[in-house]
Amino acid sequence: MSSDDVSQTPQPEKSPAGASARSGSFPRSLASARQALADGGGLHLSAPTLRWGLLAVAAGAVTAALVTLFVTGFENEAGLEAHNPGAPAHTVLDKEFGTAAKGDCLSWTKPDRSDLVKVSCGSRHLFEVAADIDMSRYPGVEFGPGSRFPDSLRLTELKEEHCVPAVQQYMNGKFDPRGRYVVGLMYPSPEGWKNGDRTLRCGLQFSGSTGTPLPSQGSAVEHDQSRVFQAGTCLGINQNLPTDPVDCAQAHAVEIVATVDLGAHFTGGPPAKEEQDKYVEEQCANAATEYLGSPEAIRDKTLTLFFDYVDARSWLAGSRKLDCMIGKGTDREGFAPITGSAKGEILINGQAPVPPPNSGRSTPAPLPGAAPLPPQPRPR
Repeated sequence: MSSDDVSQTPQPEKSPAGASARSGSFPRSLASARQALADGGGLHLSAPTLRWGLLAVAAGAVTAALVTLFVTGFENEAGLEAHNPGAPAHTVLDKEFGTAAKGDCLSWTKPDRSDLVKVSCGSRHLFEVAADIDMSRYPGVEFGPGSRFPDSLRLTELKEEHCVPAVQQYMNGKFDPRGRYVVGLMYPSPEGWKNGDRTLRCGLQFSGSTGTPLPSQGSAVEHDQSRVFQAGTCLGINQNLPTDPVDCAQAHAVEIVATVDLGAHFTGGPPAKEEQDKYVEEQCANAATEYLGSPEAIRDKTLTLFFDYVDARSWLAGSRKLDCMIGKGTDREGFAPITGSAKGEILINGQAPVPPPNSGRSTPAPLPGAAPLPPQPRPR
């Protein structure tokens, strides 16, 4: 995966419970993100903090992510023999995978993807094909007859070498590396490889924090790539950081209260972060009041309003939207687990929030951290 430049981290500003957290110029590293989240009162969150990079880290296992996160194979050993004229009759999986071409969308429900089907990109799907590459056409012995099936590291290298530029071309040079999509690779099973299939399919996935694709709807070429969720969505919590959507009755880090479209206010080139902050803070504050029913609700529930910003690369790729979120920062690191929707009664770390006094400022006692990291998927 590509690396990001690191910028300097300003010290977070303290603010009372219920304040909003404006975005700052933060590094794209976990350590700096956690430093930014360490102050439970007023928090500054940058685009990388609540976008893919951090969400992936929240699930743990960076090493596992490097070799498996966006490389998708097939676990069934029946193989993908669509390119071997001497193979037995093709299964439905062989037919669908073997005929998938640029612009096709694929979906499946079984863990081994044995029920893979082509679907309309307008319906829910898990993979959008940007290019199919026949590696047998490349000179050398690596992909020739009888060659060894590539390991996970080599597949990741092939994704970087072939799929990243293929996706950029498919998206007409406007791929948002911090948006809702990630570059994915689908490859034959070892049995299919043994029988001569050397086809790699590059594409886009809306990938979850554990590397499991999340359903997407609509072609990536035609839609805003902003990584946003519907109001009322709660993002789960893992190692005190946000993960994937969960039922709000389950432990979660933040709850989405609204989505702000910067394109409705800013035209032309990327707006300065300070201009975004001013506009988004007002929009999010109004949206939170409408969502919760009163301007005092955030304060009384000891929550904080968080929002992101759209950086220049995302803006030039066409992303214009970002989410307004409410959550509870902790004095340790990251977020405290919340159960229940903020529209009703909530528990923060299993306890009901105590509203601060009407006069002066109140700093709640530090809360214990989130639950231990659950078992992680093993690299394939």
